[in-house]
Amino acid sequence: MADNLSDTLKKLKITAADKTEDSLEGCLDCLLQALAQNNTETSEKLQGSGILQLFASLLTPQSPCTAKVANIIAEVAKNEFMRIPCVDAGLISPLVQLLNSKDQEVLLQTGRALGNICYDSHEGRSAVDQAGGAQIVIDRLRSLCSITDPANEKLLTVFCGMLMNYSNENDSLQAQLINMGVIPTLVKLLGIHCQNAALTEMCLVAFGNLAELESSKEQFASTNIAEELVKLFKKQIEHDKREMIFEVLAPLAENDAIKLQLVEAGLVECLLEIVQQKVDSDKEDDIAELKTGSDLMVLLLLGDESMQKLFEGGKGSVFQRVLSWIPSNNHQLQLAGALAIANFARNDGNCIHMVDNGIVEKLMDLLDRHVEDGNVTVQHAALSALRNLAIPVINKAKMLSAGVTEAVLKFLKSEMPPVQFKLLGTLRMLIDAQAEAAEQLGKNVTLVERLVEWCEAKDHAGVMGESNRLLSALIRHSKSKDVIKTIVQSGGIQHLVTMATSEHVIMQNEALVALALIAALELGTAEKDLESAKLVQILHRLLVDERSAPEIKYNSMVLICAVMGSESLHKEVQDLAFLDVISKLRRHENKSVAQQASLTEQRLTVES
Repeated sequence: MADNLSDTLKKLKITAADKTEDSLEGCLDCLLQALAQNNTETSEKLQGSGILQLFASLLTPQSPCTAKVANIIAEVAKNEFMRIPCVDAGLISPLVQLLNSKDQEVLLQTGRALGNICYDSHEGRSAVDQAGGAQIVIDRLRSLCSITDPANEKLLTVFCGMLMNYSNENDSLQAQLINMGVIPTLVKLLGIHCQNAALTEMCLVAFGNLAELESSKEQFASTNIAEELVKLFKKQIEHDKREMIFEVLAPLAENDAIKLQLVEAGLVECLLEIVQQKVDSDKEDDIAELKTGSDLMVLLLLGDESMQKLFEGGKGSVFQRVLSWIPSNNHQLQLAGALAIANFARNDGNCIHMVDNGIVEKLMDLLDRHVEDGNVTVQHAALSALRNLAIPVINKAKMLSAGVTEAVLKFLKSEMPPVQFKLLGTLRMLIDAQAEAAEQLGKNVTLVERLVEWCEAKDHAGVMGESNRLLSALIRHSKSKDVIKTIVQSGGIQHLVTMATSEHVIMQNEALVALALIAALELGTAEKDLESAKLVQILHRLLVDERSAPEIKYNSMVLICAVMGSESLHKEVQDLAFLDVISKLRRHENKSVAQQASLTEQRLTVES
């Protein structure tokens, strides 16, 4: 074979130069045969012979051998080492020109050749880009889109594959295809050729690649992609095919407009059916599909319109089905159910309806099942749902009397930051303007000591921030001397003073108000801790700093007046010459700040 191949290549050189059609065709057939038997070895010989350069002149629309030459290029370009030589031999430009041919076989082999040269090859893609190949292929897809005979469908599949190889994992080339309008064309292809498995698969791969790009979402939203994908999904029985559609649906469903379109196209019903079919199965594929399906369901509920459509005033069949997941014995369904409730609980009306209809008890039962060695993701999801439900004022007292605080406090010993974070947020929401509950929690030494410990969780900024905020909230909402004493004894003062220097104005404010209450109600108890935390120096810094918000300056002055009852703190105020700073603030543009500055100046003058 080696000798035959060498002879063929020599002969091919001569005939290619003479363009003797009959001999040329025979040589090309021999070469194709050799490639079929041993592609790598034949390609190496071909590269060494210098024949690639001759192929450029053979790729003419008039020549009857053009399709065979393109076929040979497609075959050799299956080898990674042949792609750059194909580019260097100047084959891209004549191949791109052939995309305008009317001959179906020429188009097919040209599409294959360009697709294989582009596969994982920066040089190949770059050359096709410069020759304008992508636009011509998209135009051909558009013009051939409606023809459904098998030969045309094969060509469409090759062209789609070529575009995928051209743009795969390359954001700028994918963006280029999107700007050329490839998305509406592919969606139309999917609709017309949904019976053709190979073409459908190619469209799905293309969608999966393009959907990752943010700029694609708007174009997808302006097509009927949702309808086509749901239609296709309903027909699929095989796990792999469904999985492929899921991979397109997930990135698309991140867009709110597409979420709504998917809901309207009936995707939710499909997902609920999958959950019902797979829930009791222990097969790996079924478990994976149950997870993907329920996760996608939760994602659809992240859109305000799609969520409200499915809630249907709490009467919706989808909402009812999701409720039934919470008492399930399947962890994945419990998780999806709790996350879905957290998503439904994104406006007051929904929250009030759900609390009135017993959702809190269901979530508390779920938490109870996960106290000892429980599933962390389920704990986190159930606490998220309770936190959201506790936002409307009317729900707080109902949830407190249902025993939510007791249920939540069972997780105080958790060492998982996501659970700690949600636990703190839930308690903070519950005690907002609920004096009795705030007092009860604020006197709970175990809780307060845990909060003080978490205030030092420097590796977990969220937990640290929420612990500080809850500590402050316990004082602000209870206004209780006992709560203040518990917090002082547990070492919480230092953290509240540090919180007053937070980069978040809301946290600074909450800290200053809590400290002012401490100074007003229990100054004697807290005096030493306020001193060692350098409160007075911090207040001076806040008042001097021009970047401090007006409310921070205002509350800092209120606090200065409140600590004047302490001899040692009073002395610190005098030593730091606060009067100079305060008198400047009397001219502050904010009226409340200016008025408070006058009052504070009077107080400092009297006390000095």
